[in-house]
Amino acid sequence: MKTLSAVKIGDRVTVGSIEGDDDISVRLLEMGLVPGVELTIVGYAPLGDPIEIELIGYRLSLRKTEASRVLLTD
Repeated sequence: MKTLSAVKIGDRVTVGSIEGDDDISVRLLEMGLVPGVELTIVGYAPLGDPIEIELIGYRLSLRKTEASRVLLTD
C-alpha cells in the first residue's frame, strides 16, 4: 500500500489508515488524518523533509517518518 511520504507535489490522495498504535498515530488522527479524508500535497522542504499537505481547509507539515505511517487508498 502506498504511503503519504511517496507521493508527488500536486497529487490529491485519500487516507486509508494510520499505521501503528502509539502516541504519534493518535496525534495524526487528531490532526485530521482520518480514513476517507482527501488531501493535497502542497510541497516539500528543500531537502525533502518535512512535507506540507492541505486537508479540511488548513495546511499541515509532517516529517517524512510521520508521513510514512499514513497509508493511502488506491
